[in-house]
Amino acid sequence: MSRGMPRASGYFRTDYAQDLALTQTRLERASLLAFAVMLAAFPFLATAFYLDLACQVFLAAIGALSLMLLTGYAGQISLGHAGLLAAGAFTAGILFREFNAPFWVTLPAAAAVGALLGIVFGLPSLRLRGLYLAVSTLALHFVVVYLGGEYESKRGYSTGIMIDAPTIGGYAITNGRVWYFVLLVAAAATLLICINLLRSRTGRAWRAIRAHETVAEALGINIAAYKLLAFVISSAMAAVAGALFAYYRHFVSVEAFSLFLSIQYVAMIIVGGMGSLLGALLGAVFVTLFPYLIEAALQQLPNAQSYAGVLFAVNYAAFGVVMILFLLFEPLGLVGIWHRVQHYFLLWPFKHRPVAGAGK
Repeated sequence: MSRGMPRASGYFRTDYAQDLALTQTRLERASLLAFAVMLAAFPFLATAFYLDLACQVFLAAIGALSLMLLTGYAGQISLGHAGLLAAGAFTAGILFREFNAPFWVTLPAAAAVGALLGIVFGLPSLRLRGLYLAVSTLALHFVVVYLGGEYESKRGYSTGIMIDAPTIGGYAITNGRVWYFVLLVAAAATLLICINLLRSRTGRAWRAIRAHETVAEALGINIAAYKLLAFVISSAMAAVAGALFAYYRHFVSVEAFSLFLSIQYVAMIIVGGMGSLLGALLGAVFVTLFPYLIEAALQQLPNAQSYAGVLFAVNYAAFGVVMILFLLFEPLGLVGIWHRVQHYFLLWPFKHRPVAGAGK
């Protein structure tokens, strides 16, 4: 009977092989295959606008996954994510403009710069916590943006650093469909790296540190080493995402990496659901598409043209309201909603009630 349970619900595991498997049931494997087929077919059915939206989602997903490792699993607050993206983008731009470096050089270089920044700005985490740590990471954003702005002004790139399309085997990647698959592979690779990290000793150490540092230290976990490792890995991933963004947009400018971008990435992991890779992906989709949904809603109102001047303000206000609503009424985020829906269909026609309310 117990061996049939995993196949029925997917929530009961009876051996280590099941625990290590990426998919637990035939339904999960079929769903994953169907989702992969949908992703593969999408670029051949979508318009250029929707292809661009998908590419934006993939780029956001890489950044959100990297921040989720740091904050959602290791418990280290960071408000400097936009600075890390900017560091990767400027690394790619500067190496291209100054040395005509190809992308297979600039991407590892961006990762190395991000890792170095992760060490430098991860050191305060050894002594600071909470709000003080958040403020120290916020300094990263201002330092990187200032240095990037200085480079732009000194070199005369008033409108940003222009970057040619990367080439693979003599073929320049300019087509939207090709970019779609490149960024899809990059996002999928990032997700697999995160999954394997979290199933390793490193991931278990991060969870212990987030739960209780004192207990984790008593268990023999090197707190300082694992905190720095979280900053290094997260920063390197974010810098690579920034470099990919630079190549995708064909230019780098400090205006693209405002403080609001850092807030958006924090929103992705909060709205998506803290401590969940699926939450990071759902949050990336939601936050990326949200401004376009607001714009589409305004277009349906009478005299839609008259609202064009306030669109930016409406986006800001709606974004803030949505974050507050999630924090108040859905602290588990979109992944919490997904799990409730999933449980409903898995347990149907039976009802699931929390233990605390079982007697009511």
